Amino acid sequence: MLRRSMARIVHGQHRHATVRRARGLVTLADQVRSDSTFHIPIVDFGSFRHGKSPAEKERTAKEIVGAFQEVGFVYLKNHGVSATIVKDAFQKSAQFFQLPLDVKNKLAWDDPRSNRGYVHTGRERVTQSSINEEIAAMRAKAPDSKESMEIGRDWDVTWKNKWPQESDAPGFKDTAKALFQTCHELHTSVMSSVALGLGIGERFFENQINEQYHNLRLLSYPPIKSSVLKQEGQARAGAHSDYGTITFVFQDTVGGLEVQNPHTKHFHPATPIEGTIVVNVGDLLARWSNDVLRSTLHRVVAPQTATNHDFTPMRRSIAFFCNPNAGARISCLPNCNSHHPKYAPITTEEYIVGRLAVTYT
Repeated sequence: MLRRSMARIVHGQHRHATVRRARGLVTLADQVRSDSTFHIPIVDFGSFRHGKSPAEKERTAKEIVGAFQEVGFVYLKNHGVSATIVKDAFQKSAQFFQLPLDVKNKLAWDDPRSNRGYVHTGRERVTQSSINEEIAAMRAKAPDSKESMEIGRDWDVTWKNKWPQESDAPGFKDTAKALFQTCHELHTSVMSSVALGLGIGERFFENQINEQYHNLRLLSYPPIKSSVLKQEGQARAGAHSDYGTITFVFQDTVGGLEVQNPHTKHFHPATPIEGTIVVNVGDLLARWSNDVLRSTLHRVVAPQTATNHDFTPMRRSIAFFCNPNAGARISCLPNCNSHHPKYAPITTEEYIVGRLAVTYT
């Protein structure tokens, strides 16, 4: 009897999905369950920022939450971050990474609680593992092929940013600070849309994300032989999830970012789209939402469109890792099956420092 009931349910679900497709009502949930139709949605965030009515803002908010539920990623357009700021940041980043190694090493990253400074190629291995020995073995065999510069809030009284001398990198500090502030403001807006889309009130997160406990990461992936990236376990950045609420990724035109389809576990390119920001859910927002919103695995590999199959060109990107306040207590949100939480409460600082401590040498 139970088998017959289950069979009727499955048949009914299949029939309703078929009807939706026949009527042209295919949903994102239908599309992403097949690799042939999987995609990262593009959302016009201008409709939330400048919505002419509450209904218009709510529609956009639900689009974003729907994308985060099914994919964990979205492309935002009309996001409010000026093209000039982004262009300047890429230029200053490129100039910084061209400095001599001994100059950059004077700014070396040295403490997960600070999470600031320069990280040379081979020092980091991002992964989902939390076992020190396992990560060390992965790092020794196949470290991430990239270098980075980590920047936090500049007014922090405990942890100071490690700025290069103005004579070494003219304008670097001012440009980075401007982008940091702009991204913080966008984070506030996107989290307002998430709260509205979840039905918990647009201002729900305001006093939990206002301390700018974020990390701006400038990234440079050096040119590398394609054969190296094809070796077992090797990538420009291994498959991983991010740690905070959401991440903003600004890409150059090279490509190589790939996103895992959560339903099939296959990876798909997050092809650069001019004028958009790639936005993805991090672990803490997934925990906050009781996994209603997905913290999806992603990686950086050789781009599928590379014309020279023997050599993978240099790639540069900028990631802004948005976080709740350091002391924010992350526990199951209302409207997210809060009667059956999957995770014990944890503070932002406890979670992020714990993950960073095992990521670096």
